[in-house]
Amino acid sequence: MDAATVLSGASYAGSQLLAQVAFAGVFLATLLYVVSSRARYYIKFSVYAVWCMLAATLPIPLMLPWPGDHRNAYIPAWLCRVVSRLIGLSWTVRGQENIVKNSGAVMLINHQSSLDLTILAILWPLVGRCTVISKREIFYIWPFGLASYLWGTLFIDRKDRSAATKSVNDTARAINDKHAKLCMFPEGTRHCGPELLPFKKGAFHVAITHQCPIQPIVVSRYHFLDCKAKKFSADGGIRSLYCSPFFIKSFINLATVKIKFVKGCIVKIFGR
Repeated sequence: MDAATVLSGASYAGSQLLAQVAFAGVFLATLLYVVSSRARYYIKFSVYAVWCMLAATLPIPLMLPWPGDHRNAYIPAWLCRVVSRLIGLSWTVRGQENIVKNSGAVMLINHQSSLDLTILAILWPLVGRCTVISKREIFYIWPFGLASYLWGTLFIDRKDRSAATKSVNDTARAINDKHAKLCMFPEGTRHCGPELLPFKKGAFHVAITHQCPIQPIVVSRYHFLDCKAKKFSADGGIRSLYCSPFFIKSFINLATVKIKFVKGCIVKIFGR
């Protein structure tokens, strides 16, 4: 028996072993998915995370000619909606007639989970020119950070407040110049609890400085998700409501009437 035959046999045996291991892994994952709610939680999030990473990064060659263009996110957004359906999510959108069309706006969204990527994937093709703000550390998660940059994500350094404010204000000028929509999570961080976290003031500063409308996008509580118990139930219904836009004239209004209005509006839907 010559060396080529031996190598061919070894290669075949190796491929057979890999196929058997892969089959065993899929079988075990399927079994755990069926019998364990905790395993189902981790499997769904793992599938969601891997798919979204691939959805964001595989189209990068198509994005490179147009860096910073919001339309670069159309394909990743569509693929994100596909995987959301696969893991059991469904959604209804109300108030589309309230979407600001003839000017830019600051869009505020309550922040609950990494599943909020689905909310962005839903609204992206609806609102037109759009961008989001993210912490700078996300940019260094390559290649996802590169993809985020290519579709126009604004990365800010939370530790350097003056630089972060300048970056936000520079980008916010596009709200007036190009009728762009700046999507922000006013709570600043995600959480699964029934209560809202205190609002950060950055979004309101942008709206006051540039005199552009604020549009709350209210997302219902993820009742199907229990982060503490690690449960992800089959009924993944999400409701989102595009509320009527409004203006803030001064920082006095910011500290009193307007924050209460926005929080009251969100709590009304969020707590249901």
